[in-house]
Amino acid sequence: MGTVYIDDHRPLDRINKDIYGQFSEHLGRCIYGGLWVGPDSDIPNTNGLRNDVVTALKDIQVPVLRWPGGCFADEYHWQDGIGPNSQRKTMVNNNWGGVTENNHFGTHEYFELLQQIGAAAYINGNVGSGTVQEMQEWVEYMTMNGTSPMADLRAKNGHPDPWPVKYFGVGNESWGCGGNMRPEYYADLYRRYQTFVRNYDPAHPPTKIACGPSNDDYHWTDEVMKIAGHYLDGISLHHYALPSITWSGKKGAALSFPEQEWVSLMQSANEMEELITRHSAIMDKYDPDKKKSLVVDEWGSWYDVEPGTNPGFLYQQNTIRDACVAALTLHIFQHHVDRVHLANIAQMVNVLQAMILTDGAKMIKTPTYYVFKMFLDHQDATALNTQDDLPDTVTTSVSKTDKGYLLSLVNYGLTVAEEVRYAFQTHTVTAAQGEILHSSTMDAHNDFEAPDVVQPEAMTAGLTHDAHQVTVTIPPMSVVTVHVQ
Repeated sequence: MGTVYIDDHRPLDRINKDIYGQFSEHLGRCIYGGLWVGPDSDIPNTNGLRNDVVTALKDIQVPVLRWPGGCFADEYHWQDGIGPNSQRKTMVNNNWGGVTENNHFGTHEYFELLQQIGAAAYINGNVGSGTVQEMQEWVEYMTMNGTSPMADLRAKNGHPDPWPVKYFGVGNESWGCGGNMRPEYYADLYRRYQTFVRNYDPAHPPTKIACGPSNDDYHWTDEVMKIAGHYLDGISLHHYALPSITWSGKKGAALSFPEQEWVSLMQSANEMEELITRHSAIMDKYDPDKKKSLVVDEWGSWYDVEPGTNPGFLYQQNTIRDACVAALTLHIFQHHVDRVHLANIAQMVNVLQAMILTDGAKMIKTPTYYVFKMFLDHQDATALNTQDDLPDTVTTSVSKTDKGYLLSLVNYGLTVAEEVRYAFQTHTVTAAQGEILHSSTMDAHNDFEAPDVVQPEAMTAGLTHDAHQVTVTIPPMSVVTVHVQ
């Protein structure tokens, strides 16, 4: 048995709901066919956005949505995506499949999506191929209230009122697809560009996010914080969980994989703990009061694409294995609530570790979707300090909510059920209700022929409690949440 000792009177900090953020890029079928079908589609939609997907996303209370990329952001010119569709400029999506982009989903459509699902805006600006003026005018177009050239243009295009932009990213992966820059060069460029991300709404200034490192590039973090730290509110971190395989150029299959690829994927996902710890330590040198955020705005599992699909579309199935990756990663974020205030899983629909998959008019919810739904009450709750002696394959997080306490745990082991005892220091337990997402098959998943294979169920066994403790028996390959009163 492993024990989790809960110090119910010594909170860590508030769990910012924005760590449950999503990411939508003009990549494959994420936008077109996944979110946007156009107002003339036979698929039921509201103002071009498909109703089934919007309803599903509302049910997991998406707090913030990053757009338009990703690598696409540094080739995106926003004025190509405004005005009548017939007048919008087409482009080639050089990063993702070389397909033609018609720009029918642009700024107005993005904010319509935010309004429908109830999410805040996270815009990624174009530094790699865009100008300072272009970025400044986009911010003015979105957020300026009153009379100005861009505000007038926005009104002409049908939206007189400004939109709130909560987060603004100045470039994306500038060390790679965003320009192959050195950190010193990017830091100076960031200082320049962010100057012109004007605050047109003094009551709601955009949080400015600098491009941070890929994985363990600690030199990048140090240089950007040293040179530009005074001018940023957050710095990004990208880390994808990859299974280790024996030949180069492959990431492994999403289905029908060997046990070793399950094990190595969990090891890769758990590297997030060290990455956050070490990048945070560098940030502490320049920001000891922790006023700046470490923003993990791309994370999740990444495999080879599904056979027969466009290799540039990054379409992959989603299994109980991905649910375990989601749970353990979210636990890591909640252990670092002092520094991690925003995160965005990649991506929302039909790409990488998606919440939702679509095929024409069909739609399914993935196991990862259900983890986000099970963890809903963690959003804006208070993370509690815990000490534990858990097995290596079990992680947990405990929060104090308006309703009581939420315990979440994952057992990503393959064979052994684990018993976990939660011991409260002072709280008297009066009730405990559990929910479990589980399979006995490593690649159990939902598809369009069998959409409900993996979904949460009420725990009818393996959960007991007395006045000061709750005991959970969690099977292998499982995610569990317990609401405690």
